[in-house]
Amino acid sequence: MGITQLFLLIVLVLSLGVALGRIASKLFYQYEEKQAEKKAKFIVREATIEAAKIKREDILEAVERFLRLKSEFEQGVGRRHEKLLNEAYYLRNKEQEIAQQLEQLHRKQSVLDKIRAELDQLKAQRIEQLEKMADLSTEAANQQLIEVLEAEARSKASTHIKAIVDEAKETAVKEAKGVIVTTIQRIAAEQTIEHCSSVVKIESDAIKGKIIGKEGRNIRALEAATGVDIIVDDKPNTVLLSSFDPMRREIARLALQQLIQDGRVHPSRIEEVVAKTEKQIEKEIIDTGELTASDLGIYGMHEELIKLVGTMRYRASYGQNLLRHSREVAQLAATMASELGLNSKLAKRAGLLHDIGKVVAGKSDIPHALLGMELAKKYREHPEVCNAIGAHHDEVEMISMLSPIVQACDAISGARPGVRREVLEAYVKRLHDIECIALSFVGVQKSYAIQAGRELRVIVDAINVTDEKASILAFDISRKIEQQLQYPGQVKVIVIRETRAIGYAK
Repeated sequence: MGITQLFLLIVLVLSLGVALGRIASKLFYQYEEKQAEKKAKFIVREATIEAAKIKREDILEAVERFLRLKSEFEQGVGRRHEKLLNEAYYLRNKEQEIAQQLEQLHRKQSVLDKIRAELDQLKAQRIEQLEKMADLSTEAANQQLIEVLEAEARSKASTHIKAIVDEAKETAVKEAKGVIVTTIQRIAAEQTIEHCSSVVKIESDAIKGKIIGKEGRNIRALEAATGVDIIVDDKPNTVLLSSFDPMRREIARLALQQLIQDGRVHPSRIEEVVAKTEKQIEKEIIDTGELTASDLGIYGMHEELIKLVGTMRYRASYGQNLLRHSREVAQLAATMASELGLNSKLAKRAGLLHDIGKVVAGKSDIPHALLGMELAKKYREHPEVCNAIGAHHDEVEMISMLSPIVQACDAISGARPGVRREVLEAYVKRLHDIECIALSFVGVQKSYAIQAGRELRVIVDAINVTDEKASILAFDISRKIEQQLQYPGQVKVIVIRETRAIGYAK
């Protein structure tokens, strides 16, 4: 055997070994795969058996739990059913009891209705018997009872009212006196009364002749141009100018002085000088209004109101200069408002303008307070200022504390002794009217108005007027005086009741 053959044999043997190895490996792998499949099938079978076992156990447990819950539910339903049966039984028993009670109430109601009808019949019979015995009807008896009760109530009310009023007055008067005294002490008031005439001094009778003119034509022209009565023969070296209008008197006075200084006095010159003086007065009016507002610290006032304030200088109320009076009221109101913790600026404004309606009152039939309020509203004054102007004589209702303050200050300024004068006839008439009002009440014997009408003393019949009725009578008289009369300040009503026993020794 050669090498080639040996080599081929070796290759053949190796090839056969490789082939056998592959076959053996393949067979091994196939065996392993079959073993794995068998093992997997075994595991699946075991798992299926275990799952079936677990499923049977869960089903059994669920069935047991269902049966247990069903049993508990049936027991609960049974208890609730039993409870409902008990409640239904209880309700039926209560319904029967209520029905029995209603039946009893119906029987009692019928008995009560019967008794009430019998009582009404007996009451009617009793009233009829009483009416026959007393010879009075039911209405008359009721009226007498009402009168007795009313008299008793009025008596108790008068005592109660008197106690309350006295207590309130005692407190209020102390406070008010303190404020008023403090206010008056801080204001220096003038008491000058305006007269209805002015005097112009002249140097000689020659000038007086020029004023009269030929056949009195100059004096007639001056009177016609100014509307003032001129008296030249009353006192030596004086010419008297008489008029109720202060502005006319002032125009006539200034014009006459200028004519005397100029020396030329004739009708055309008189008209020229009077016209020039009127323009001068108009300028002075505006200057006076501005100066007054500035002195009082009042700013932002409409120019028409400024003009009306300046015109107050030439107006008078019962002889009291209107501008002085308004300035005084403004100062008093500001001080009083300051003492009470209110707006002193608005109070001062309201006090200055409170009589503004008197400047134009002659051109309208409206009361000066309402006219002044309308002017203040027209020129956009503060609502509280407008109300204080309109309410200072009670023409409108007061809506703020400034209104009574202005009213009180107006009374303080106007009611001071000597500050105003009255016409004698009007003064006497006012006293007579106050006394007549008191005499119009039942039980009043005499009445006397004293202290210039500021106090009314009323003497009553002690038999017909009791102490309680005397208090009520004083209140009623004061209210009637307030309603029917106008007067400065206040009227004190004093009712005097006394019993006199008289005996004679013989």
